[in-house]
Amino acid sequence: MSPAQQHIDSPESRVSIRRKNSGFSMIELILVCLVGTVLTAMAIPQVKSSLYAYRLNSAVAMAKWGIQSTRFQALSKGYPYQVVFTAASASYQVQSAPNGTTYSNVGTVVPLAAWPMTFSADTTVNFKANGFVSSTPGNNFSITYQATTAQITVSNYGNVSVSCGNGVLTPMC
Repeated sequence: MSPAQQHIDSPESRVSIRRKNSGFSMIELILVCLVGTVLTAMAIPQVKSSLYAYRLNSAVAMAKWGIQSTRFQALSKGYPYQVVFTAASASYQVQSAPNGTTYSNVGTVVPLAAWPMTFSADTTVNFKANGFVSSTPGNNFSITYQATTAQITVSNYGNVSVSCGNGVLTPMC
């Protein structure tokens, strides 16, 4: 065997040949980055939509909880309670009337969300001592966030139902 053939067949030369062939080419790296960018761009609208739905659902859940807990207080205490939803501040305040005529605040104002929600109108839901409901201007109001609306309806017996912009009754939008 000649010295040139020994040099080519030596273990050191095989290692150097393998090193030259290992790794990724620039085109492969650019293609991987391009695919990742396209997939991310496709996912962003879905993530935003899910985030908006989550925010609206949390505000609806807070409103439902405020209504149901106020009714429970009226039933357990045995005198009228009301929950007042204020459109300007997107918040609610629970009030009680132990003497049966004059309502006073219970606790502090509770915001429904930390982001800007739109209420259809100021709404007061009154609960008699037996849990029967009366509200002004009606037994429903809506909350809107990022062009999605949830309609909240309170029955005369305190059941709360939610329908989304598509008209489907659902606990979440």
